[in-house]
Amino acid sequence: MNLQPILKNELVRIRPLDARDREELCQVAKDPKIWEQHPCKRNERAEFDTFFEESITSKGALTIIDNQADKIIGSSRYKRIDDFHNGIEIGWTYLSRDYWGGLYNASVKHLMMRHAFQYVDHVVYYVHRDNIRSQKAVQKLGGILINATEQAVLSNSAADVLSFVVKKEAYQKP
Repeated sequence: MNLQPILKNELVRIRPLDARDREELCQVAKDPKIWEQHPCKRNERAEFDTFFEESITSKGALTIIDNQADKIIGSSRYKRIDDFHNGIEIGWTYLSRDYWGGLYNASVKHLMMRHAFQYVDHVVYYVHRDNIRSQKAVQKLGGILINATEQAVLSNSAADVLSFVVKKEAYQKP
């Protein structure tokens, strides 16, 4: 599976993250409200720079662009999951608050899931236990909370992280 595809619809374009995106993405990430339910405070420059370097190194990070305004509005990432048969993780997503409210996030995630489901049967989302906003967003996408026994099998699972899965056979394409 190509972890850095070019995807697009009427709202957004998604393309591989480029080192030249750093400053525009930093401007988006500097809003502390984005991170208020997240354990990481990527609105702080040092933490953002570490996150950005990890994203570049991951070879799965993507830049999200608003088609109408032709500007960068956020980022997301794919990651292979060693301990989850035929699955891929989608995560590390953040959007400018100007694009909150479901339409853009859902659009991005549906593009990413449609791409992923050409290659895998499961998309997994890891969401911090305190991040209620992201939990609700993942559930609106069809994410089902994985029970504690199944979560123990996942290498990324931790006590403060909930795991949600969207199964290809249950996925409702918008």
